[in-house]
Amino acid sequence: MKNEVTKAIRTQIKSTHAKEHSTPLYLTSSFTFDDSEEMRAAFADEIERPIYSRFSNPNCDEFIEKICLMEETEAGYATASGMAAIFATFAAFCKSGDNIVSCKSVFGATHTILTKILPKWNISTTYVDVNADKNTWLNAINNNTRLLYIENPTNPGIDILDLEMLGEICRQKKILYVVDNCFATPCLQKPVRYGADLIIHSATKFIDGQGRVNGGIITGKKAFIKEIYNFCRSTGPALSPFNAWVLSKSLETLSLRMEKHSQNALITAQYLAKETNKITSVKYPFLPSHPQYQLATKQMKAGGALISFELKQGLSAGQKFLNALRLCSLTANLGDTRTIITHPASTTHAKLTLQERLETGITDGLIRISVGLEDVDDIIGDIQQALDKI
Repeated sequence: MKNEVTKAIRTQIKSTHAKEHSTPLYLTSSFTFDDSEEMRAAFADEIERPIYSRFSNPNCDEFIEKICLMEETEAGYATASGMAAIFATFAAFCKSGDNIVSCKSVFGATHTILTKILPKWNISTTYVDVNADKNTWLNAINNNTRLLYIENPTNPGIDILDLEMLGEICRQKKILYVVDNCFATPCLQKPVRYGADLIIHSATKFIDGQGRVNGGIITGKKAFIKEIYNFCRSTGPALSPFNAWVLSKSLETLSLRMEKHSQNALITAQYLAKETNKITSVKYPFLPSHPQYQLATKQMKAGGALISFELKQGLSAGQKFLNALRLCSLTANLGDTRTIITHPASTTHAKLTLQERLETGITDGLIRISVGLEDVDDIIGDIQQALDKI
């Protein structure tokens, strides 16, 4: 199988004696053994087979296999949420005294891990502006830097980083290169082609795509995934079999959904770019006005579903805009079939100080849209009537 759509649809674990067409649910906490020798060999990692669902489960295995095929990676580990995947990656590879280099623009909870949780164990973070040149990134890396972490595109600023340049830097400095590919998904961008060692997803977002279940996954080189597996096996952030079953089925439509998300988002972004009375700027990777437009079109197949724009009147305008919406959802999620609009300064990034928000690109008037699969005229109509009420 060469095409990723075919891979997502046709890849399944081996069927049972019933020869079912669709993979069954394996809702069990543990698995039995034929004899003591098989049990011993399994716990000694001499044979590969399910032992306990905190370690692995057939439903999780199928989900992981599909993602690895789509991301063109060797191995993976599925977690209970995207944040569990991010924390497990940091915790598996960093020890006291180590340093992480990260782009400044990151999700609020990731920022909290980097700035408030990891310092408890003497793990520091050096932030680099998303627009920094190669020398600035190189100078940020010191002798105790263990890994470089980025989101691409970033959340919620929708900035684009140069994946190839950062991959070259990581190889030169011999550090791990970790890319959060949640917004683009493997359908629109493949970080492994630019040297990424590990790729992270919040599967809660586009991979599920319908706002049903939480999940996360780390995929990459087998040796690195083994380190993450060893950490997670003991600490327990495993994905549930039911959620893995849902996410595996969701992958069968991911490519189609991302194509439609991108089509709707581009049309919506083009509309917003013309609304200069209430909006000062619009950022969407495939708008020619985006600062990294050329880079985005080089690295991505399409622009994805996420748009950010700046309201002229700041915080109060952002809250008024959200209150005026009638069709679009106000919820702490993205990547849904339904369009979701958030105001990061008063929601996802509200616990950050003003200085911390500004450092991550979160201004008071910033609005983030996760464009859904509704008729695009209906999406634009709701946004327009809400803008009219500011």
